[in-house]
Amino acid sequence: MRRLRPHTLRARLTAGLLVLLAIGCAAVGGAAVLELGAFLTDRVDQQLSDTGSAFAASLEHRSTRRDDHDGDEHGDTRRQATGTLGVRLAGGTVTNAAVVRGGDDATDLTVDLSDQDERALSAVPVDGRGHSVELSALDDYRVAARPGRDGDVLITGLPLEPVEAATHRLELVGLSVFGLVLLCAGVAGALWVRWSLRPLSRIAATARQVSESPLASGQVALPARAPDTRPRSTEVDQVTGAFNRMLGHVEDALTKRQRSEERLRSFSADASHELRTPVASVRGHAELALLHPGPVPPQVTRALERIAAESARMGAMVDDLLLLARLDAGRPLERRPMDLTRLVLDAVADARATGPGHRWSLDLPTEPVMVVGDAHRLHQLLANLLANAIRHTPPGTRVTTGLIPAGDTVDLTVADDGPGIPAALLPALFERFVHGEGPRGEGGGTGLGLSIVAAVAAAHGGSVTVASEPGSTVFTVTLPAATAPTATG
Repeated sequence: MRRLRPHTLRARLTAGLLVLLAIGCAAVGGAAVLELGAFLTDRVDQQLSDTGSAFAASLEHRSTRRDDHDGDEHGDTRRQATGTLGVRLAGGTVTNAAVVRGGDDATDLTVDLSDQDERALSAVPVDGRGHSVELSALDDYRVAARPGRDGDVLITGLPLEPVEAATHRLELVGLSVFGLVLLCAGVAGALWVRWSLRPLSRIAATARQVSESPLASGQVALPARAPDTRPRSTEVDQVTGAFNRMLGHVEDALTKRQRSEERLRSFSADASHELRTPVASVRGHAELALLHPGPVPPQVTRALERIAAESARMGAMVDDLLLLARLDAGRPLERRPMDLTRLVLDAVADARATGPGHRWSLDLPTEPVMVVGDAHRLHQLLANLLANAIRHTPPGTRVTTGLIPAGDTVDLTVADDGPGIPAALLPALFERFVHGEGPRGEGGGTGLGLSIVAAVAAAHGGSVTVASEPGSTVFTVTLPAATAPTATG
């Protein structure tokens, strides 16, 4: 039954209209058939009243021989309508029963009634009014019973076949006409509902365009509004107006947010650029003081060393922020064909020197893997992934770096068998300032490494994913592979 139910509003409205129209047609047709049947039955009763019991009275003293008729009886037979039934009851038993035959020589034909027919006729009230009985030998009849001169009962009946034929014909005509009306109404109703709901279809199309718009990338201009009509006299027009107002509100909010983000990016870029010089100056003076040949107290030496270390850390953070600001601004990167295999070898060699306590392995194809991109930024991407493995896994952890060509793309993987990443951190792992122990926790880094990985991958038209569980963590960077002409050039 659920499969037969209409699922669209248009289909439901059309189906509801047809159901209501069908109920109305059935009510009108049923009332017309019942009224016609009652009217024709009254006419039959009137005919029975006008006919009286003349034909039945002619059977009152009839001899059992078929040729024993007097002139009057024959005259009564001729004056009766075809199919007229005459029955004489004496003591509740049928003594005579005849039906007038049609033709030029109308005569009566004796009828053999069954016991059931006799019981039905004997049960007819002797009131001179019409009553319907069903006779197995003659079908449906309308009969009227009157008392005879000899204490008997005389029953006269007329067939209901013309009445039933007329009502059946009306039923057929009604079904044909109502069926045609329902068909035409269904087509017209579907077109009318379709025309009436056009604004909703336009709203759905507009909403679909909005859902397909890259709003996350910074686009704030929404598609054209749904056509609006004024005055809004219908509910559909009111929905259209409300929808357009909602789109306007969303577009205004996105515009304000985009402006705020642009100001924040501009501030971040400017601040990072302006901080590079003083941070480098502080670091340089600290290193210069450490090189002083004269005696320096140990506390001062320790302070100068911390100043140099923190200024170096601050300088790295400033560089990372400046890189993210440039990537957010959409500044183009260098695009040159490069061998990703050589880059992996160099980055793993650097990581082996930085993390000698880890076990390093490679899983590289025999053929060079060519991509088009910025070699410096891709090296930074891989270096961040390897540094992340060193920082968040204990010594002795195996870190495997691999390349997997996959047709039009290349998968760069960094896998380790360390403790894994907490499930709570996975959804926000590539956001900025997220550390291994939580946002802005003591993770041993700035919290910008993985966000730079995601930004560099996106700038190259790729993506980065992570799958982690205790004993296995795999970072996968997917990059577009270089086409054959570009790779050879």
